[in-house]
Amino acid sequence: MKLLFSRNPNPRLAVAVARYLKAEVAYEFASPMAPGQAERYRALNPNLTLPILVGPGWSLWEADAIACRLSRDTHSNFWRSGDDEPEMIRWLSWGKENFARGCDMVHFERGTKQRWGLGPIDKALVEEGLGVFHTSAAILDVVLSEREWLVGNSVSYADFRMATFLAFNDVARLPLEDYPSIRRWYGRLEAIDAWRDPFQGLEAPPLPLVNSEALPD
Repeated sequence: MKLLFSRNPNPRLAVAVARYLKAEVAYEFASPMAPGQAERYRALNPNLTLPILVGPGWSLWEADAIACRLSRDTHSNFWRSGDDEPEMIRWLSWGKENFARGCDMVHFERGTKQRWGLGPIDKALVEEGLGVFHTSAAILDVVLSEREWLVGNSVSYADFRMATFLAFNDVARLPLEDYPSIRRWYGRLEAIDAWRDPFQGLEAPPLPLVNSEALPD
């Protein structure tokens, strides 16, 4: 199998999962939206987005689906099953609509748009995203004050997915210091090599730099 990836948030998540699971995949840096590349990738993913997992005669796109497949292939409980599966699905669903969504909104304005020259920071959208972040972070902080990981006694895909955009907080500058339990939880994730530096040893051109002058103090 081959995992097509870039350094953007969801592809980064998929690479972190694959490396954490020590999955037997080859890694290939890809740019479906680059000039002249669309047709090469359209058959693999009509959305022309990454990540994409490719096998003989098939492809699978979307980070969550890829994480599920790799976890099954490696016989890991990283993607929880059995009695823990509903709990994991709850956090995946809630995170995408709440905490991760707020993080994404802020990161898009302060990070993605500034990296790729997509226009100035929209301060109103940043404030909206921060509102979603604070509302959901307050809930998540209470939950994490009572447990080390979101599901059970060990790290799971729910933790990786919830933290997708925190790996880019150098530019998003979300106020994690306001939420000590989230900060401690994320520190535990940062202690995992596959999460902290999933691209170690891979051919992966760095993302364009963000102009520091465009970011808040």
